Amino acid sequence: MIKIGLLGDIGSGKSFVAKRFCYPVFNADKEVSNIYKTNKSCFLKLKKKLPKYVKSYPIKKKELSKAIIENKKNLKKIINIVHPIVNKRMKNFLKKNIKSKMVILDIPLLIENKINDKNFILIFVDAKRQKINKRLKKRTNYNNKITDNFRKLQKPLTLKKNLSDYIIKNNFKFSTVKKNVKLIKYQILNERNST
Repeated sequence: MIKIGLLGDIGSGKSFVAKRFCYPVFNADKEVSNIYKTNKSCFLKLKKKLPKYVKSYPIKKKELSKAIIENKKNLKKIINIVHPIVNKRMKNFLKKNIKSKMVILDIPLLIENKINDKNFILIFVDAKRQKINKRLKKRTNYNNKITDNFRKLQKPLTLKKNLSDYIIKNNFKFSTVKKNVKLIKYQILNERNST
C-alpha cells in the first residue's frame, strides 16, 4: 500500500486534490467533525478541560471557536484530547484499506504530530496565498484569528515544500488539478512498480 500524505497551507485545497486521486481518503477534518457529533468521551474530556466553553453534547464548534479566540492556549488543550482519537481512527482506516494500492491522508498536522514515516510519499499542494484567503473568507464561521492560531501551530510552508516528494500547483480549476494529479499518480505507480 502506497501512503500519500498531503501537505499545504490551510485552505490550499488539500481535500479537493485528495478526491482527484480516486483512492480511499482519510480526511482528518471530517473525522474531527464526526468526533464532535458522536464521541461522548471526547465531550466529557473537553468539558472537564474547558468547562467555561464546552456546555452541551454534541459539541458545538462555535463553543470551541470561542475558547480559541479568548485564549490561544485552549487550542493546544483541544488538540491534545482530539488528536489521539483521530490517530486511532486513522489506524483503523489503514487496516480497513490494507488491500488498496494507494491511500491518501489529508491530515493538517501530519508533519507536526509526526504521523508520517519514511514510507510516506509527501505531496505539497501549492496555492497562492491571495486565492487561499479569498476562498477562506467565503467559508461559513470563518474567523481570521482562529486561522492565524492554526497557522502558528504549523511548520513553515517552505520546510513542508522542501520535505515533499512532489508539488501540485493548485489554481482551483478542476481540469488542471485533475491533470496534475493524474501525472503524479502515474509517476508514483511507475516508480513503485520499477523498484
